[in-house]
Amino acid sequence: MTCGATLLNSPAVPDKTSYRDAGVNIDAQDEALREVRRIARDTFTPDVVSDIGLFGGLFRANFGEMQSPILVSSTDGVGTKLRVAQAMKIHDTVGYDLVCHCVNDILVQGARPLFFLDYYATGRLRPSVMTDVIRGMARACKENGCALIGGETAEMPGFYGDDDYDIAGFIVGVVDGPQVIDGKAVREGDVLIGLPSAGLHTNGYSLARRIFFERLGYDYQSIVPGIGKIGEALLQPHISYLKPLMPLVERRAIHAMAHITGGGLTDNIPRVLPESLDAKIKLGSWPVPPLFTFLFDKGGVDRDEMLRVFNMGIGMVLMVSPDRVDAVAKHFTQIGQRYFFVGNITKGSRRVVYDAPPAGFASWIE
Repeated sequence: MTCGATLLNSPAVPDKTSYRDAGVNIDAQDEALREVRRIARDTFTPDVVSDIGLFGGLFRANFGEMQSPILVSSTDGVGTKLRVAQAMKIHDTVGYDLVCHCVNDILVQGARPLFFLDYYATGRLRPSVMTDVIRGMARACKENGCALIGGETAEMPGFYGDDDYDIAGFIVGVVDGPQVIDGKAVREGDVLIGLPSAGLHTNGYSLARRIFFERLGYDYQSIVPGIGKIGEALLQPHISYLKPLMPLVERRAIHAMAHITGGGLTDNIPRVLPESLDAKIKLGSWPVPPLFTFLFDKGGVDRDEMLRVFNMGIGMVLMVSPDRVDAVAKHFTQIGQRYFFVGNITKGSRRVVYDAPPAGFASWIE
């Protein structure tokens, strides 16, 4: 076959096409980014050197009197909590969640946040939705002294549904070398102190949604006694523990910390335990919020699964030397931070061991 024949048999070529025809609206993206720049600038700290929109964010490495500054970084998302936000048409809370989650992840190593970047991907860019998400991020950044210095927006038609979006966050913080918290200081006899969560935070949503909406047939507007409107209960924000804990970090009053995220108490506490020690958790030593009680009672989930999927009302666990416990408790009392003594460190093999009440798990969770 000759080249001429190939051209004669080719399908007709349209006169013109564009990126918008393929589903990507650059004008809508520019509109959204103008508002994002305004929102982000409000989070800038004195060490931010660049404006939003450059190829990279610039941040001055000014670490004051630190002897040996160490950068600490982390990245995360908020999982299928996004489905709740989309169904409720409330989008700023998941942006807030994302920042707080990342702040806690570096806090457990003693780090204070410096700057944050986001990734926002969607099927069809809705400028008002995107700016709501970023507005939530900015609010959390300001509360945590963290600058939102850049990010990425991706419109991906054919990959995401038109109203779907996904977000991820990237954080960088700093800790002085002598104040790094890595779990090596944990000792037998250390006391475990738990700080309460505000609900599921950002984990366990696939199981919770399955129980509420598939197994029980509720919708997001359904009201459950003791819980309230399901959609609102599931959108309770992820707490940042930076403000109550940083003074204790600076005083070196904590041997280790565990952020209770995916994996619950069962999988997260061992991440900061030495190989020869266990964390013995006393079930019944803190009140379990009604949301978790309901999921256990109505969801057909066994004890071990509950403790591994959900935070069960504890968002952060501290490991504190017995001789510092009174000082830590006094600090929390002075600032109005609730806390619970939830167990202690014992000899073992880097596991969490649960000490259930005599009546068993069901009576404890009720």
